[in-house]
Amino acid sequence: MDFYIKENGVRTSFEYGQMNISGDETYGFRPFQLMIASIAGCSIGVFRKILDKQRIEYEDIKVTADIKRNPDEANRIEKVNLHFVIKGYRLNQDKLIKNLEISSKNCSMVQSVKGSIEVEETLECIELSK
Repeated sequence: MDFYIKENGVRTSFEYGQMNISGDETYGFRPFQLMIASIAGCSIGVFRKILDKQRIEYEDIKVTADIKRNPDEANRIEKVNLHFVIKGYRLNQDKLIKNLEISSKNCSMVQSVKGSIEVEETLECIELSK
């Protein structure tokens, strides 16, 4: 990956397109947003693959990330809580929680920050009626 300095931050390009990174979100994504997006995106992606492989039907999955930062240590990210909300029919919450634990162990981004950022994952099931 190549990164180039620009007036208000940094830019890089990928096959999907150009990305601007800046400490000022009016000029691009802030670095901490990219870190959280990487953790959440990887986590929900692995979770989805597990559910699809097991043919668990769901209508929607949403993840909300709550972040705890330490202003006394360069505003570092200390903890991320990923709250999964899954909507579907006949959901087995115990099985879904077990699958979420498996996904955490197989998510490269969660494993990459292990020991430096605490990642907690919680699950809420919303049962839809037909």
